[in-house]
Order: sequence, then structure tokens, then C-alpha cells
Amino acid sequence: MSQKQTRWAIGVLGTSGVLTVIVLHWMVFFWVPTEATMGIVQRIFYIHVPAWWIAFLGFGIVGLCSAVFLWLGDERLDRAAVAAAEAGMVFTTIGLLTGPLWGRVAWGTWWEWEPRLTLALILWFIYLGYFMVRRTAVNPEQGKRFAAVVGIIGVLDIPLIHVSVTWLRSLHPEAVILSAENPMNLDGSMGATIGVGLLAFSLVFASLFLARYTVAGYERELDLRDATLAGTRAVEG
Repeated sequence: MSQKQTRWAIGVLGTSGVLTVIVLHWMVFFWVPTEATMGIVQRIFYIHVPAWWIAFLGFGIVGLCSAVFLWLGDERLDRAAVAAAEAGMVFTTIGLLTGPLWGRVAWGTWWEWEPRLTLALILWFIYLGYFMVRRTAVNPEQGKRFAAVVGIIGVLDIPLIHVSVTWLRSLHPEAVILSAENPMNLDGSMGATIGVGLLAFSLVFASLFLARYTVAGYERELDLRDATLAGTRAVEG
């Protein structure tokens, strides 16, 4: 894909994502009915849940690309892992911020150290550590490999987050959409809204991922160019 095509794809994905996010918010505030039990606070569900799905998607990509990078050593896989990690952190942060808004009304407190919330916060810190390992390693190549290991470890936290509300006593409500006993237990308009939310955040994620992957490629080219120039100057000197 040429640079022009890449910029065009990033622009189309980003613009489509922003427009779909606007549609999502219109549906949340003006179209979808208010849930009978929890009331208006339940509307956060349509932002909170898709954000976490996309965060898990992003970190799943990190884990997969990191594992194959350790096997093959292909720099493109490392760039893909970094791009997915940064985009995943954006949506993890959205999930962690919208959760307390829901909890403040539902539980009467902004935060509880209950299993799912705690594991979700641990996931955020694991991937913060992913970036710190990359940036603080003395040897950049070694830092990439250490970070890849951290990325793989972080993925192991995702299934624990999912099953925590089933296996452990928790304030957090059990799964509604991915419930094993009654999947997709949603009114039609609620299902449509959650679907638009997932589409909107998927488009935004794709644009962020592609943009960061492209920038990482440019950074790699500059590093190689600087290394070549340094080597040339050393020989001339």
C-alpha cells in the first residue's frame, strides 16, 4: 500500500468512525428506550461494553503478534503489536472511566475492589508496563522482546476478566450479551445500539491502529538511516 493510499485509508476509517460515534450518541440519548431496572444510567452500557470489547481485541492482537514476533523476529509484527497496544490502551481507559460512572449510581460508590474491576485495572497496568519496558531497556531489540513477553502475559488476564463475575462473587452484573445460558438477551433497539457502538469503536480502532503502524514504520526507517550515517561517519573518521 502506497503512502497516499495509507493516508486515504486512515482518513476514511477515522472519519467514518467519528461519524458513527456521533450516530451512537444520538441513539443512546434520543432513540433507545430506558432500561426498566437500572434506569437512565444503563445507557452507559452502550459505550462501556463496546469499549471493552475493542480493548480486548487490541490486546488479543498484541498477544498474537508478540508471540509470532518472538518466533520469527519480523519487525512488522512488533510494529503491529505496538500499534494495537496503544489503541487498546485508549479503549481500556474509556472502559475504566465509564465503569465508575455506572457504579456511582448503581452501587453508590465510584470504585469497588471487586474481582472484575480489579482484574481490568491490572490489565491497564500490564500494558502500561509493556510501554515502559520498551522505552527503558538499554538495548532496544532486547526491550522489544521483553515487551513481547509482557504483551503475551497481559492477554492471559482477559479470560479471567470475562469469567470473574461467574466464578467469583461480585457486585458487577453478569454477562448479558455473552451469557452462556441466555446469549443476546437484549431488546431489538438495544441490540442495534450496541451493534452501532461496536462498529463505531471498531472503525476508530482501525484508524488508530493503521496510523500508529505507519508512524512506527517511518520511525524504523529513520533509525536505520541514522545508523547508516553513523556507520559511514565512523568509517570516514
